[in-house]
Amino acid sequence: MNCIIIDDDASARLIIRQLCKNTKLIVKEEFSSAIEAIKYLNSNNIDVAFVDIHMPTFSGFDFIKTLKAPLKVILTTSDKNFALEAFEFDCVVDYLLKPIGIDRFQKSIEKLSNLSLVNLTAEENNRETENTDFIFVNVDKRLVKINIPEILLIEAKGDYISIRTDQKSYLVHSTLKKIDKKLPSDLFLRIHRSYIINTSEIIDIEDNSVLIKKHVIPISRSHKSELIKRLNLL
Repeated sequence: MNCIIIDDDASARLIIRQLCKNTKLIVKEEFSSAIEAIKYLNSNNIDVAFVDIHMPTFSGFDFIKTLKAPLKVILTTSDKNFALEAFEFDCVVDYLLKPIGIDRFQKSIEKLSNLSLVNLTAEENNRETENTDFIFVNVDKRLVKINIPEILLIEAKGDYISIRTDQKSYLVHSTLKKIDKKLPSDLFLRIHRSYIINTSEIIDIEDNSVLIKKHVIPISRSHKSELIKRLNLL
């Protein structure tokens, strides 16, 4: 996989470059400025970016928000207080605290490799669900059929998910990640770490929430731009 390194500290860039030598990653370029990296990405295909959070003028989070092409990001920082915000972004694979140790770096690369294997089957999984307009879920030891277009939203509740239709709610032992693979991507969208919604059921959007029937659902910052793209704006 091709990667780039973005950090305003030259010594930090050198450390990551050295660590990458023991992996299958190929460092194509390094940047002291996130803005320069964005220009580079406009004309080059890169799989992974190591990005420092704290940079002058344009932070690592600012960089992520501008991304258009598919790119996996491994964030690096000396501050552990940004971990929660970091994982709000779907593209973030890991969060490395400086100074970065060899063992911890290797674990990060393993995460990246495992994610790549999952992505290889994603397209196949999508094809399997394209012509399916229903799912069966296990509820109280019964397999219950739910018509997919009737689903309003799905909420994560610990080890369970709540699937809500206009008429009923089903509590199922599963995860958002698992059910997301079963749903048509042109109709359903994850807008928060705890919610997937049926975009055709949106009534209105205000600030950082969306109204679906009588349900007010929060929208995370990292998912809002994708939601806006889906809307047929006038």
